[in-house]
Amino acid sequence: MNYDKEFWDKYSDENESRYNEEFAKFTRDLATSLRCTSILEIGCGTGIDLRLFPDTFEIHGIDLNDHALEIAKEKFPIAEFKKGSIAELPFGDSSVDFVFTHGLMNYLDDETLKKGISEIFRVSGKYIMNCEKFEVTEKQIDKNQKFRNMKNRWLDYKVRFVSDVEMHEDIEPDKPKFTLLKKL
Repeated sequence: MNYDKEFWDKYSDENESRYNEEFAKFTRDLATSLRCTSILEIGCGTGIDLRLFPDTFEIHGIDLNDHALEIAKEKFPIAEFKKGSIAELPFGDSSVDFVFTHGLMNYLDDETLKKGISEIFRVSGKYIMNCEKFEVTEKQIDKNQKFRNMKNRWLDYKVRFVSDVEMHEDIEPDKPKFTLLKKL
């Protein structure tokens, strides 16, 4: 995996300006309605998508960027933030009820994405959500990002598709694809 520390440090510094309260509410409300009690965001950055979760949840975030994790720990101390890779998640099998990504999969090379999906499936106990920029036939967006077709990526796993639709622009203005899966 090609990791550009300078790019991600800058991204972390700008992450607070990307805070989308509607998306954070949506994620919290979805996990709550699905009767989940533990949550993991992979590629959590500064933790902006986790901040509305109450302390009744077991809240986890994982990211490769030390700078982002420092900010996350300072801004949201009730959560457990760890440094780690999507390709080797430091969690037990089926140990987290709700595992999600938001804009992470677009930044991964194909091999890391493949390993990451396997790891997400392994640690998920109930539900998986991907919210990613989408294209039926995956293609490069720019030198750092690639449109993804997450539905196709999950076809070989024992999951049931609950949803695979564009996010409403009131929740996520870029209207990425919202894929929700129930682990079988």
